[in-house]
Amino acid sequence: MRIVILGAGQVGSTVAESLVSEANDITVVDVSFDRLKKLQDRLDLRTVTGNAAHPAILEQAGARDADLILAVTQSDETNMVACKLAATMFNIPNKIARIRSADYLSHPEIFSGENFAVDSAICPEQVITDYVVKLLEFPEALQVLEFADGKVSLVAVRAFHGGPLVGHEISNLRAHMPKVDTRVAAIFRHDSPIMPEGDTVVEAGDEVFFLADTADIRGVMRELRRMDKPVKRVMIGGGGNIGRRLAKAVENRYEVKIIEFNKPAAERLAAELNNTLVLSGDVTDEELLASENIADMDVYCALTNDDETNIMSSLLAKRMGVRKVVALINRTSYANLVQAGQIDIAISPAQATIGTLLARVRRGDCAVVHSLRRGAAEALELIAHGDASSSKVVGRRIEQVELPKGATIGAIVRERRDGKSKAGEIKAGGKDYQVIIAHHDITIESGDHVIVFVVNKRMVPKIEKLFQVDLGFF
Repeated sequence: MRIVILGAGQVGSTVAESLVSEANDITVVDVSFDRLKKLQDRLDLRTVTGNAAHPAILEQAGARDADLILAVTQSDETNMVACKLAATMFNIPNKIARIRSADYLSHPEIFSGENFAVDSAICPEQVITDYVVKLLEFPEALQVLEFADGKVSLVAVRAFHGGPLVGHEISNLRAHMPKVDTRVAAIFRHDSPIMPEGDTVVEAGDEVFFLADTADIRGVMRELRRMDKPVKRVMIGGGGNIGRRLAKAVENRYEVKIIEFNKPAAERLAAELNNTLVLSGDVTDEELLASENIADMDVYCALTNDDETNIMSSLLAKRMGVRKVVALINRTSYANLVQAGQIDIAISPAQATIGTLLARVRRGDCAVVHSLRRGAAEALELIAHGDASSSKVVGRRIEQVELPKGATIGAIVRERRDGKSKAGEIKAGGKDYQVIIAHHDITIESGDHVIVFVVNKRMVPKIEKLFQVDLGFF
């Protein structure tokens, strides 16, 4: 696939790194020659220096032959103009734009074909906000990712001493929870993947990924670790786009305090938020944190624009007694360094956003992609098409599907065709869907949404090929 990426910042660079390893033809455009030089030194791709909203620059980047344009510069206006040019001058079929302004996002008609021709508008700040909201809802989890409109969840949790299943085989899970259907998709032990079998023993410290009905998440987590007390008090460090969005999203559910260094910005926050205590000060000020009873907080979220500030304030908050700290860290090397140390969860904005972009790039009919373990693994929601003669998966039991080693099918979402709805089923677009946790004897049908977990993203092209339909079907 020929892809033009506009913007070589954190998001653009991470997407380029992910896609270039999958035999895509990548060209990156940015106004900074130095930034492009560093990217080209690491990756096998083309670069063009210039303004992404200029037709001549897009022409130079190969827009006439491109299949997809990803406009992820820091400027919403540049991204929208580039998508409009891509549609009218170069007839590029797929156009994705990074949009940060809530004002633009509140008027979706702006992105229609008649206007700026943006096929998909992605707001990284909102993606990260939703991500953190889930972590507050399930404080025991490392990640909570949704499929099938939120009915099925993939949860990562670290197994602790004292969990009922720790030290026992996975097959015991059914005995402990006879009424709950779940599937352990993968286990990472000392950063190495283990493909779980029924006789696999869960050890303390294991990072366990499991799929279950969202309503059953808490019950499954109880089998793996001690349950934390529900979150009641949250402190947010940084009142920028993400901090403000998070405070607005959770202020009616939790007791929220937010610290913003810039006094005018703090005053604007105070006027905009209804149930949040807004403080003006430095998040690394130990006296300020102590005076605001940081030790009584359940979660501290460091969400400033500075990695070092987020790391230092998180370490300080942890030392002063806060139960859990979540830090936003742009540099991948920093995130890898601090994850699972004193900082409980390090969130990489680029990795949190990349799944939304990958879903548009993946070959085959891919509904959702989630990037896991800082880009090393992936979970995909693929739609099966065709019949037994044209597809390698339709009409076959899961045990018959020739998955590459390290890949597993975790669940299937299927439209009900008998018109009978049952408890535990989802309804979307006037249709009823049932969630089927994958077992070896389940047969895949055409139209099924199949959730696949891969421990190494290099397997993804094989998975895509597996779900592609033979041309003869059409």
